[in-house]
Amino acid sequence: MPKRRVLSLWFPRLGAERLIRQDPMLAERPFIVLRDTGQMQVIASMNAHAQAAGLTHDQPLRDAQAMCPEVLTRLQNPRSEALFLTSLRRWAGKFSPWVSEQAPNSLLIDITGCAHLYGGEEPMLAQVQDDCAQLGLSVQAGVADTVGAAWALARYAGQPGAQLRSGDAIDQEARATRSRAVKRRHWERGGAAPRVGELPAQSYRIAQPGQTYAALSDLPVAALRLSEDNKTQLLRLGIRKIGDLLGQPRAGLARRFGRDLVMRLDQAMGHQPEPVSPAAPPPRFAVRLSFPEPIGLEEDVLAALDRLLPRLCQRLKDKSQGARVVRLQAFRTDRSMQELEVGLARASDDPHRIRPLLAMKLGDLVSDYGFDLLRVEAPLTEHLSSRQMTGHAEAGRQVADRLARSTAMDDLLGRIGARIGLERITRVHPAESHIPEKSHSILAAAWSEPFSDPWPDYQLDRPALLWRPEPVTAPDTPAVPRGFRWRGRSLTLHHARGPERLAPEWWLDDPDWRSGTRDYWDIICAEGDRLWLFYAHGGAISSGWFCHGSFA
Repeated sequence: MPKRRVLSLWFPRLGAERLIRQDPMLAERPFIVLRDTGQMQVIASMNAHAQAAGLTHDQPLRDAQAMCPEVLTRLQNPRSEALFLTSLRRWAGKFSPWVSEQAPNSLLIDITGCAHLYGGEEPMLAQVQDDCAQLGLSVQAGVADTVGAAWALARYAGQPGAQLRSGDAIDQEARATRSRAVKRRHWERGGAAPRVGELPAQSYRIAQPGQTYAALSDLPVAALRLSEDNKTQLLRLGIRKIGDLLGQPRAGLARRFGRDLVMRLDQAMGHQPEPVSPAAPPPRFAVRLSFPEPIGLEEDVLAALDRLLPRLCQRLKDKSQGARVVRLQAFRTDRSMQELEVGLARASDDPHRIRPLLAMKLGDLVSDYGFDLLRVEAPLTEHLSSRQMTGHAEAGRQVADRLARSTAMDDLLGRIGARIGLERITRVHPAESHIPEKSHSILAAAWSEPFSDPWPDYQLDRPALLWRPEPVTAPDTPAVPRGFRWRGRSLTLHHARGPERLAPEWWLDDPDWRSGTRDYWDIICAEGDRLWLFYAHGGAISSGWFCHGSFA
């Protein structure tokens, strides 16, 4: 059995380089990505120019701008960075099926038995570097027998522990001397400014099998993934290298620094197991059927669907899933492919509800030389066993029945949606608001339930049609005009009822209500029109008369 080997990939500039891939102009100047900590904004990631200017991670923005006034900034988007890391995990699957994410910018890969496919570990890491260079990413890699050792080599290879002396050199000598020493950085005393850590030319290091002790001995203690308190205590005691810890009794280390240090040390040396837990791939629901001879008739395609859909629905049932979108891919003999997609108003695992929707679109298929393979998949699914716990037995049964039943309305929505699109079918629900245009909400019919309760009964009449307020030519006074012009017509007042005063929602800045408080009137014109007019008393927009709807 081959000895276990682990590859750790660290992307030190992931956040900045993700944005540079979208906007290459950012790479030409110092560029930093900021993380909002609540009290201040600090640097979360940076490009090479910013690092060369002396900026560091977790440095406050004001300090960074003082050191580098021309620096470009962007706010961090943790969700986008997590999705980008997930895409890198899928890319790393070419090297091994055992890949796990280490947020926010690392990957762990168990390459046991896989390196020989690339000619060894050196060629594999060279391939990693080439791929990352094409992706525009900086990467540092480490290969060792354990997760902890690979992690340490990826981040601290080439950084001996002797370089990590805290404070002045004199401050780390005798107690009498240390008590009188003032902690000042050497560049504050006229010395040269510290060099900014840059990625080494060979950004990977390999610890040969069984050589973990030798590979880690000269690395700083920070390579053990310790807490800040433990690192500070070790540095104060003059313990700067991992080799200084390896010869110490475990019991004494545990008493002084806690079990965490001993655990990390044992994990790095392989005395305590630390597995690589790969992310489970998302479930895929797809079936395919190939033919010995090409087919092109609609009847033949329907016959193939009759064989494919039951298999697809059985896979959905096994996972308690229902399809919301079903896609048919027809592969022609000339290696081209045509795709059809239908949506369902309600998630379903019933082939008899999916087949009619696909049959409606088969006329769009162009067979040419015929199809030799059909593939049906459900790219969008939902849990069919989802339940909302209401705490009442009867209510729970009603919810279960509603989720399980197949109604004619759902089938109708699915058929109409197959022609015009499900997103274009809407339904109206009442909403709690005194603003006329906000007294209802428009929902997608396929993703909402009908409003079953009685519609709210308004005490005052509301127009049958509402539109955005249109200006009315009338005297700019609150009194109801005897005559006015609207939509190019001259109208005469016959009867008026009102006013009904409505005030805007003061906590919202609604552009349609910047004209201030409104007095609504139900106007019946001599010409037969019954309109809903209001007089706006003025606000950010000047006052005047407007028409908001019609009662007929």
